[in-house]
Amino acid sequence: MLTGSLTIPGEGVSFSTRGLPPGERVVAWERALSQVFAHLEVAVEGSRPWAGELTAERLGALQIATEEFGPGTVLRSARSVAADPSTHILARLQLEGTALLLQDGRTAELRPGSLAFHDARRPYRIVLPRRQRARVLMLPRALLRLEEGQLAALTATAVDDAGEGAAALLLPLLCGLVDEAVRACATRRGELARLAAEILGTLALEQVGKQPAPALWERITASVQDRLQEPGLTPQDIADQHGISLRYLHRLFQLQGTTVNAWVRTRRLEAAREELAQAGAAHRSIAAMAARWGFTNPSHFSRTFRETYGMSPVQWRSAQQAA
Repeated sequence: MLTGSLTIPGEGVSFSTRGLPPGERVVAWERALSQVFAHLEVAVEGSRPWAGELTAERLGALQIATEEFGPGTVLRSARSVAADPSTHILARLQLEGTALLLQDGRTAELRPGSLAFHDARRPYRIVLPRRQRARVLMLPRALLRLEEGQLAALTATAVDDAGEGAAALLLPLLCGLVDEAVRACATRRGELARLAAEILGTLALEQVGKQPAPALWERITASVQDRLQEPGLTPQDIADQHGISLRYLHRLFQLQGTTVNAWVRTRRLEAAREELAQAGAAHRSIAAMAARWGFTNPSHFSRTFRETYGMSPVQWRSAQQAA
């Protein structure tokens, strides 16, 4: 039977269908999964033997559950979403066997050691061809600090440790941290769970970063172009304006072969150079123009201008006026 309550930190759920008559197992298993995650529907083939084992514990903002079940199907339908409008993000880390996770028009095939995110806010389906075992990590969507469009691009895309990306290092680390958090004493569990949540955020960021985001890039660069005259403009300001994490912002610029600060500095230099070439610029102070484009130190502006264009701002202005 169900024991404990996930609404009380430190207490958990432990459930097994093995002691129940076969005819009562589906309803009981569906109820247990719905209590731990969000309202779900379960289907199994009546002629195939199955049993379900479930443990779960909430450690701060992160819930760690271990599920052993199959063959069967777990469905979060539109009806389930309406009945229980949870907004949590779940990450399924496959331990044994295989699973198919379907959401947002994509299918992720999960094998031992791979992970995929799914969003409780929208319908999804998990197909289990045979008995399998997985960890399911659930956390508030705000912890990932991704836009809704990015979250929709993240779901049902398999993350594994093949290749040279961050997942090759972080997935084994995540597995180890989660295992240790489950076994650790109460004083260490919170810190381990926090680290696990941070790794999940990094993995999500890495996975989204592999996908093209031209619309987001265009919005960010257009807004920064409008804010070039703000001397205190920082990468954090830009990230906050667009509702993304600072890490993801840096990743977007990295994919373009630059950094946030370098891109902003280049655009400011270009704007200052254009102003220096305008008619009437000879009567304007170099320091005033530099300040207008976010350069608070005139000497730094002149040095950076010379390094970029091969001449000082005064020389550039004189050359343009003489042309």
